[in-house]
Amino acid sequence: MEKIYLDNASTTMIGAEPLNAMISVLNNVHGNPSSIHSFGREASELVDNSRDLIAKTMNAKSNEIYFTSSGSEANTMAIVGIATANRNRGNHIITSKIEHPSVLNACKYLEKNGYEITYLDVDKNGFIRFADFIASIKPSTILVSIMAANNELGTIQNLKAIAATAHEKNVLFHTDAVQLYGNMSIDVEDIGIDAMTISAHKIYGPKGVGCLYVSNKVKIDPIIFGGNQERNKRGGTLNTAGIVGFAKACEVAYRDLRTNNHKLRELGNYFTKKLTEAVENIVINADIKQKLPHIVSVVFTGVDGESLLTKLDLNGVAVSTGSACTSNSLEISHVISAIGLNNNDAKSTIRFSLGKNNSFEELDSAINIIKRSVEELRAYSSTYGAKTRKRKGDK
Repeated sequence: MEKIYLDNASTTMIGAEPLNAMISVLNNVHGNPSSIHSFGREASELVDNSRDLIAKTMNAKSNEIYFTSSGSEANTMAIVGIATANRNRGNHIITSKIEHPSVLNACKYLEKNGYEITYLDVDKNGFIRFADFIASIKPSTILVSIMAANNELGTIQNLKAIAATAHEKNVLFHTDAVQLYGNMSIDVEDIGIDAMTISAHKIYGPKGVGCLYVSNKVKIDPIIFGGNQERNKRGGTLNTAGIVGFAKACEVAYRDLRTNNHKLRELGNYFTKKLTEAVENIVINADIKQKLPHIVSVVFTGVDGESLLTKLDLNGVAVSTGSACTSNSLEISHVISAIGLNNNDAKSTIRFSLGKNNSFEELDSAINIIKRSVEELRAYSSTYGAKTRKRKGDK
């Protein structure tokens, strides 16, 4: 059975160049980058070179790059670390209702510890409402954390306007750019970003390594304690091979940015058009121009999303009903709920996220499987529903 992977927003398959770079390190570099002997210095040089490369892709300074174990850790470090380090300035943080769970849970943690959090509503396409955002800023506001591109809808926020508005009020701006980085150019100086999260496994790099950019102008406390790694901001032995693989993935992403963007836009447009033609009674969420083209969120009216996901998986097509970090939960996606879908439509939503390794032939095959699966589930639902109604009528 042919397997078709359409869940790239959850994780991408590691690319050949990052993998080969990691294998070379694993085979040949054995030192701890914190050690002062030659083995350690060799590892440390690779980490420093990786830091330089990643910083260059976003127009940052090398000493503004902090390596972490994941995007979730980086988000937590940004929000909790900045909040505690700047507690003397205030205790109010602004975020949105469609953020990644790592952002929302960090904010909930701070709420339990005396901080005030404003969770902004979004419109039907997933954009924050600027009037609400401006009105929510207080003298006690110290941080705004708004996702660059949403992982379920693909919606791209106006980062420059958000940053400018925050800075006018002397408020810091953090963005979770895990989905956007590697798919679009990001200049932290030009946009006005004070802290930014990125992750390797979203850009064809290894799992288990992330990065937090923090401007040298920003005070931040560590959340993981240990040695003096990462300039005393994050304890723990650095994952040398993972960091090298991460840097190579960043290099490849921005080297091939134009080519990949063109392909992903073509794939996304093709998939959306063909799916809409093939399957009746579907709705495309956030069907707008200001979004990542490879993320397509679809409501299959009258079809249970979990049942459709399972059926597609059994037929070799991998998709998602939402964020991978909440996929084990039976609750409706908080993102889909936030854009105003009713419970039935929310439960009928599937996220397709295409990747640079996908082909048009794969998409054609996937659409045929989706069409057949939806028709079978609707037919079953119609028959089962009729029998149920008849039994209830007999009573």
